[in-house]
Amino acid sequence: MEQALRKAKQFIPRTLFWWLQWPYHFLLALLAALWYRFPSRHLTVIGVTGTKGKTTVVHLAHEVMQASGAKTASLSSVRFKIGDREEPNLSKMTMPGRFFVQRFLRRAVREKCAYAVIEVTSQGIAQSRHRFIRFQAAVMTNMAPEHIESHGSFERYLRAKLDLFWRLGTRAAAVINRDDPHSKRFAAATRAHRVWYDKDTIELDGKIWKVLHANAGPDGIAFNINGKTFTSPLSGTFNLYNILAAVATGLSQHVELHKIATAIAHVAGVPGRMEMLQREPFRVVVDYAHTPESLRSVYETLRLPDARMICVLGAAGGGRDTWKRPEFGKIAAEFCTETFLTNEDPYDENPMAIIDEIAVGFSDSATTRQMADNLPAYPAGRQPTTLHKILDRRDAIRTALRSAGAGDIVVITGKGSESWLMGPNGSKIAWDDRAVVREELQNLTTK
Repeated sequence: MEQALRKAKQFIPRTLFWWLQWPYHFLLALLAALWYRFPSRHLTVIGVTGTKGKTTVVHLAHEVMQASGAKTASLSSVRFKIGDREEPNLSKMTMPGRFFVQRFLRRAVREKCAYAVIEVTSQGIAQSRHRFIRFQAAVMTNMAPEHIESHGSFERYLRAKLDLFWRLGTRAAAVINRDDPHSKRFAAATRAHRVWYDKDTIELDGKIWKVLHANAGPDGIAFNINGKTFTSPLSGTFNLYNILAAVATGLSQHVELHKIATAIAHVAGVPGRMEMLQREPFRVVVDYAHTPESLRSVYETLRLPDARMICVLGAAGGGRDTWKRPEFGKIAAEFCTETFLTNEDPYDENPMAIIDEIAVGFSDSATTRQMADNLPAYPAGRQPTTLHKILDRRDAIRTALRSAGAGDIVVITGKGSESWLMGPNGSKIAWDDRAVVREELQNLTTK
């Protein structure tokens, strides 16, 4: 039915459709809910939104709710899961269409799930994909500029996220990252019970759980809550926040603390999110990082004092957040010993022009350092990053791996576990950074 409505949309003049798009999206959402008989009325739906960390929190929350003894379904940009059965999300949509989501929820009800955890995007909200889903909890991870071209401004992007919290009922739970500067906006937008978390505490209904002895390094995370030790193979401060979001979500649903700790310890990682593909003789990591904040977080987590960091990165085309491109360059210039700029989902843009826009950040970074109090372009002992432009992504990955030596780390960002490279006129080719890395590593060892 959704495909039929999309075909009908092609015959509507673009100017007219601009005025009709809100009722169009609303109608689709209503029809989908009617068609599948409002499945969210028969299970507890938890929505996870924010700029970074949504997918990881969905996966963690899924395991937390499963550990409580309640069968759980989850839907994220990486995979769809019901209980312990999962399948990859090949749609290149973080939050699929309304009919898909409602069908997924109906399937979860049919298979006796008590919970469903859903990744909720700003674009999905703008297109009413969250409408007619009864959310009993919503989680806010963090907020930073993203999808500005599609929303028009950061404020509109923020308002889209707030809409999820505004629609929560008085008996629902709003799980909010207190350390985020926009947290008060989310708290003010909702009538639900506020559940606060930050790097030091979790607060629910006047009760405070203290987070003690937190350690978040490149090889894992550990902390203590109320005498219970939590450990996780996930790495970095940003994943500490993701874990605490999942812990707070579990507590909001009355899951016992020891069950939450057991679930967290068993989550080995999320495909394409800080995924370590090799540790010796040099490390190789693939990550989805596609915002300046997430790229910086990845580099900060993985850098080691005496190791060379070799970075492979690009930026999406299609007019998406073009302001990010030089920012990526500045961050890579700050952290990477050797950088390979390459192709990444160019859509209808010239891929080499995208690479050149990223490269602007490298010269800006060096110039800024030279202008500030006559400091050298780089600190003592730190040489400027060696910059390469290699359009073919496989060739860039291959060359980066060949340039690595014992103790180095190769970081490949932008695609994560995505299954396609997007080209002009809607074209796409099958692709998986992780598979390419494994193939090229195998070629290295057989030579």
